[in-house]
Amino acid sequence: MADSSAPSAAAAPRTTKIIAGADPFGAPLKDALVSHLRDTLHIEVEDLGTGPYYSIAADVGRRVSSSGGSETRGLVACGTGCGVSIFANKFPGAFAATCLSVADAVNARSINNSNILAVSATSTPPGPAVEILRAWLDTPFKSPCPASGDQPWSDDLQEFLDRALVETPKIGVPASEPDDSASCAICCLAKRRELNPIDIIPGGSMKILRETPTSAIVRFKAGSVEPAHHHTFGHDLVVLEGKKSVWNLTKKERHDLVVGDYLFTPAGDVHRVQYHEETEFFIKWDGHWDMFFDEDLETAKKAIAEESSSLP
Repeated sequence: MADSSAPSAAAAPRTTKIIAGADPFGAPLKDALVSHLRDTLHIEVEDLGTGPYYSIAADVGRRVSSSGGSETRGLVACGTGCGVSIFANKFPGAFAATCLSVADAVNARSINNSNILAVSATSTPPGPAVEILRAWLDTPFKSPCPASGDQPWSDDLQEFLDRALVETPKIGVPASEPDDSASCAICCLAKRRELNPIDIIPGGSMKILRETPTSAIVRFKAGSVEPAHHHTFGHDLVVLEGKKSVWNLTKKERHDLVVGDYLFTPAGDVHRVQYHEETEFFIKWDGHWDMFFDEDLETAKKAIAEESSSLP
């Protein structure tokens, strides 16, 4: 006889889209789960493919964060499931949980309202992973779960969980509202320069404050390198302090930028960046932020060193 306290698919909010991604260790498991989502559950999947665990997980977390609704969730996979969970969680409203069992998945949904499932390719074969995925999809928030002894939560705990659902998405969002009296986006950003560290670019020690979903002031430490990468959007930047070099590998161009210089990089153009001094710049982009790496850090450093050695 079925457990009457077990969550049912009918009771859970309908998930209409899953955004998925994995590193090379997690790719086979991710592909198996994506196939199950599409072929068996008939759920739309936006598969971002494979990349370094930190950047692919950040891409998934960013998209779930900006989706603004419970209908869109995320799926990330790596060897342990821990690395992708860490970087998917760097965005307000993104709640990634590493689940190694069905009980983990039910608890994560019931207690934390998890909207990103992180799975471990080294610990979880495809069959059990499908069971974890199904439990995670089918479990409503605040439903009976192993942590509650498979009994309904008490009224006090339900009130706490409801309050957490409202308060937790605010964590990571700047406390003050933007200054609407400033007519210039750069001036508005410059007035509020409380920068929080974000380390998702290999080789780059970066701090960023995003004033709007499409603009930011960014600061890199001297010596930082951004390996070759591209975006699905074009972006404009103006250097506010310091000095940087940008190699547009698609167009075979080099741009050495100092204070006041402007550069536009079209969507899809592969570019590598080196920061010669501590550098701050304003950047504005079109659409949702994403970043896809085309080389690793060591390749980037080697290419820059070879070019430097060839100069007179």
